[in-house]
Amino acid sequence: MTALSTRLRTLRDYIRWAVSRFQAEQLFFGHGTDNAWDEARQLVLGALHLPWEISDAYLDCRLEDDEHAHLQALLKRRIEERVPTAYLLGEAWFCGLPFVVDERVLVPRSPIAELIDRHFSPWLPAEPARILDLCTGSGCIGIACAYEFPEAEVVLGDLSFDALEVANLNIERHGLEERVYCVQGDGFAELPGQRFDLIVSNPPYVDAEDFADMPAEYQHEPEMGLACGDDGLDLVRRMLAEAADHLTERGVLIVEVGNSQVHVEALYPEVDFTWLDFQRGGHGVFLLAAKQCREHQALFRSRVKG
Repeated sequence: MTALSTRLRTLRDYIRWAVSRFQAEQLFFGHGTDNAWDEARQLVLGALHLPWEISDAYLDCRLEDDEHAHLQALLKRRIEERVPTAYLLGEAWFCGLPFVVDERVLVPRSPIAELIDRHFSPWLPAEPARILDLCTGSGCIGIACAYEFPEAEVVLGDLSFDALEVANLNIERHGLEERVYCVQGDGFAELPGQRFDLIVSNPPYVDAEDFADMPAEYQHEPEMGLACGDDGLDLVRRMLAEAADHLTERGVLIVEVGNSQVHVEALYPEVDFTWLDFQRGGHGVFLLAAKQCREHQALFRSRVKG
């Protein structure tokens, strides 16, 4: 790709070329964009530390030699290695906020962002004093909640020490050390006796069949953040069995399970899950009130594997 420097001179040239190549190579877009144009613009502008919303007049600016080399190296990896753009840039955006990301964590993309933007209306009966983001990864959900609820204490929980290193970087980046902190542990194991007004989780939930069929871009993400048993619900089963012990009287549990919604509905036909709707796309996110978690706790416990 080094010969490109003699032909591609401007930002516009690179974006146009990248769109063509991305489409020709049939790249998959699912880590923040859903089309070749947005992906190319994000990569080209992000690589040169330029804002997404830059005026199109700047697209005709020519690049310096070092900028050519840097951009070509990133484009080569995106095309040949299928590395997601967020990892190439070391940054992803969620709820309008920037987050450090690398291959220790999933690229933020949860539809839960829309719930945060809506202040979880109409589902929360009051402003939450304590929030738990379980299976936090980069910490994006919990940190975005901390912005939305500026008086709340937020706990970021994850089994992966590597993921929590990234989450701590993001806590520091956003200056939230006084009321957002990390806890390493398996599910609720390291949170004995602690209760929360809101528990929100985007856990691993991809079933074995879907995981085997995932595009190459997903192979760069940590498997433990995606796959979770034959039906994708190994961790969700345990979360449901224990949630009642960690919710306040009027607390709310919100969990994303994506395509494994069908498995949840098949496993718990007795439970009246509230499946949330999204205007900006996304599916497979359920809500349970603390009262429901208590009412069905015996059922949930009976269906935990092992």
